[in-house]
Amino acid sequence: MPKKLLMLLSLLCGASVHAMPPADPTRLDEVAERGSHVMPFALEKTLHIFNKTPTGGIQQVIAKDATDSEQISLIRRHLAHIAARFAEGDFSGPQSIHGNDMPGVKELSTAKGQSSFIYRDLPNGAEIEFRADNQQLIDAVHRYFDAQLSDHARHALPGEHDLHHGHHP
Repeated sequence: MPKKLLMLLSLLCGASVHAMPPADPTRLDEVAERGSHVMPFALEKTLHIFNKTPTGGIQQVIAKDATDSEQISLIRRHLAHIAARFAEGDFSGPQSIHGNDMPGVKELSTAKGQSSFIYRDLPNGAEIEFRADNQQLIDAVHRYFDAQLSDHARHALPGEHDLHHGHHP
């Protein structure tokens, strides 16, 4: 495993501070079940990373096995699709998994054109960069990421501001 990847993984695994504690086990099971109907990739074969930035955040989904071309393809297709939907103010996918009162979603879904959702392929998956100039929307992205981390605690990690594959806001 390349030295840089090992360093990244050790830093991510060492990051244990969440703004919200993980949801209770029953909720985690319910979210995983609902997620299996929305997300085409296997949660057990992927990792979600939510990296808050000064302009919003970067959501990454990566395959745990960098040679798993099926999971990588499914991740890329799904993230490209939801980035386009987010740009239209459509957050129905996350709402169907996490509920209609998911933190940050109301603000993000009613702010069409005031934020951007930039999709990028990664070697082992994909990412969406959430960008806004308005501090209220940036805070909404951060609350949304906190809720994602809580609800996907078994399959998600917080990111480090400067460790997202060289992309800097």
